This record gives sequence, C-alpha cells and structure tokens, in this order.
Amino acid sequence: MAKSATGNSKALTRSSSGSNDSDGSSNAGGTAGEAFIKLLQSPLVADLLAVAATAALAALAEHGFSSRGAGDDSVRGKRAGKAVKEAGKAAAAAIGRRLSTELEEIRSASKAKAGAEA
Repeated sequence: MAKSATGNSKALTRSSSGSNDSDGSSNAGGTAGEAFIKLLQSPLVADLLAVAATAALAALAEHGFSSRGAGDDSVRGKRAGKAVKEAGKAAAAAIGRRLSTELEEIRSASKAKAGAEA
C-alpha cells in the first residue's frame, strides 16, 4: 500500500494486464507479486523477523566479542565467522520453534471449531 502525504493509505492501481478475468480467475501479471507483498506485510512475518533478530543478537552476545588485545587477525576472523554462523543457526531455530507454535495453535483452533459444529 502506498501512503499519501496526508497519511491516508490508497490502493495501488494496476494496468489491465493484472486484472481479473470475468470468470473470477486472475492473470499471472501482478497478483502473485501482490500476494507476496501482502505476506511480507503480515504480522506473522514481522513477528518471525523479530524472533530471529533477537535470537541472533543473543547468540552474538553469548559469544562475547571483545576489542581488547591485539591478537592475530586470522584467529579473530575465524572467531567472528563462527559467531555469525552460530547466530544464523540460532535465528533459524527460533523461527522454526515459532512457526511450529503457530501451526499447533491453528490446528487446535481448527479441532475446537470442528468439535463445536458437530
């Protein structure tokens, strides 16, 4: 969504190539891109990014960077590379845990709804 100067949001306009056909199906023009943008703007994606960033930062802090001492640059580079690799693993694990939690909540809500309808 684009925002005007006054802060009101307005819809993006598309050419006729991205419009829906009369039978309700859509052309491949802009709908896949729009769907992807909507996915990126969803609260779940924002939450996943926040969880990943927090886990990565915690892993880096746990590794403990220090600028004290001259040390060997190659050893320092290997240590930093290891820390970044561990931070990436921590971020991926945090995203995995969060996604499985979300999927479990969806499943339990679905079962509860199916039980209420029966």
